[in-house]
Amino acid sequence: FAFPRASPTRTMFRLHSVARLCSQRRFASTLVYIDHDGQNIAQASLKAVSAASKVGGDVVAFVAGPEQVAASAAKILGVSKVLNAKGDFKGQLAESVSTLLLEAQKKNSFTHIVGPATSNGKNLLPRVAAKLDVNMMSEVTNVQSEDTFERTFYAGNAVMTLKSNDPVKVLSVRGTAFPAAEAEGGTAAVETLSGSEQSDKTEFVKQELVKSDRPTLTAAANVVCGGRGLKSEENFVLVEKLADKLNGAVGATRAAVDAGYASNDKQIGQTGQTISPNLYIGAGVSGAIQHLAGMKDSKVIVVINKDPEAPFFQVADYGLVEDLFKAVPEITDKL
Repeated sequence: FAFPRASPTRTMFRLHSVARLCSQRRFASTLVYIDHDGQNIAQASLKAVSAASKVGGDVVAFVAGPEQVAASAAKILGVSKVLNAKGDFKGQLAESVSTLLLEAQKKNSFTHIVGPATSNGKNLLPRVAAKLDVNMMSEVTNVQSEDTFERTFYAGNAVMTLKSNDPVKVLSVRGTAFPAAEAEGGTAAVETLSGSEQSDKTEFVKQELVKSDRPTLTAAANVVCGGRGLKSEENFVLVEKLADKLNGAVGATRAAVDAGYASNDKQIGQTGQTISPNLYIGAGVSGAIQHLAGMKDSKVIVVINKDPEAPFFQVADYGLVEDLFKAVPEITDKL
């Protein structure tokens, strides 16, 4: 019994079709926006590099700023090349940085543009997406494949899976969802981009920073958070003393910030900062949904509240039903 031979014409068509598809498909390559303060690279940028590595293909870092920052970016493990737009880009204004980033995109045709979901990243990336006429995917928490991503909604209570058919995928990365790439060990080459003109549409005037010896809220390994149960700004010192003993950062709920107990840069939650410390201690915190959205990725959650019915106990690893004005000083003294 002999099998019928395939038609030469049909076979040739199939081969040509496969070859055409292979030639049309672009290999993945990602441009990562590196956020920095002019001297140091933001920790969230290292996590954006980690997310970009999950996409696959080459990972190229984009730095708008001085050579020393570009040199630091070149050492990040997983980065194959650094594109450096040299200049004094104070405030990382989107009007200036986006123009240079888009020029880099036009020249290199990256398939993905990724950045951290920091204040600068949130300001820059939607503008880039709009200029490219593609969708913006915000605060991605997982990369399933080159075109499929996950992000949370409903205050972190549901996960959305997104599949993008855009020729260029633009996304910001939630820092708490990815590990930081190694800051040392890379040997990427640095390429200087031509043109570093500043936009005349906006002007950086000044930046007022709160100076503190404590670690920053988003980078701290330990965080002690105070809620409305502290009752006054003066009582917030209890939280600060415990945080200092743990070499940690001080956080606050929205209710505490609105009541004037703490400054808004300490706010944790859906409308504040998102953190994932090794240890989170909440004192006088009830556990509102919008607050949980900002700290639910903490490795260990400890709750101190005199109300045994407080919803926060449902998500806590350890709970202490006690008056915080008694418990917090005792814990601080024993450390």
